[in-house]
Amino acid sequence: MAEQSAEPPRGERPAPRGDRPTRPKTDHSGRRGGGPLDRLVDSFAGLPGIGRKSAERLAHHLLQMPLADALAFAEAIRGVREDLRSCAVCFNLGEEDRCAICRDPRRDATTICVVERVRDLLALEEAGGYRGLYHVLQGRLSPLAGVGPERLSIEPLVTRVRDGGVREVIMGTTPNVEGDATALAVAQRLAGLPITITKLARGLTVGAALEQANRDMLADAMAGRQPF
Repeated sequence: MAEQSAEPPRGERPAPRGDRPTRPKTDHSGRRGGGPLDRLVDSFAGLPGIGRKSAERLAHHLLQMPLADALAFAEAIRGVREDLRSCAVCFNLGEEDRCAICRDPRRDATTICVVERVRDLLALEEAGGYRGLYHVLQGRLSPLAGVGPERLSIEPLVTRVRDGGVREVIMGTTPNVEGDATALAVAQRLAGLPITITKLARGLTVGAALEQANRDMLADAMAGRQPF
């Protein structure tokens, strides 16, 4: 009697040799599927300057924190997102319609320093020595990124100056090509108004961001500002 060949049933194909069953994905706790720790790591990894390994370290650090501290951290994030708003005058951040700097009667309302971001304002405040007001442009000109003058808060600045009382506007934009182009665009919109336009001294390294400069450098740049 002839030996029958071991063929698979009709309609079924044999699995190729060397194939292995696919292993289900597991999260960091060993469970299948993405869990809370994976989501936390992904959230940290989405922050600028945070790589995957750093995100994992931060996530595990949170796991080791006392519960009260971890919940306070989460509440701080919630508060920043829900309670902070842009100042209606200068576009700084605050919990009220006007920020603490705009409400402070001790500030010199005749001088406005124009900066790109809130973090630049904070850097100048940390440096000390400047007692005027600010105006945050909420960015800088970047044609390649599609950021034109209409995307910045230039017109509200023009309105503030036209309302009177301002004698000097200081250009505190980043000393690089885009920052200089932004300062020039602002100066052109302010042209003809009875004010003096100055810029921070070039003690700042060309291309350096204000937030990266030390306190003494920023203080010197503010004290040695020049006509724009």
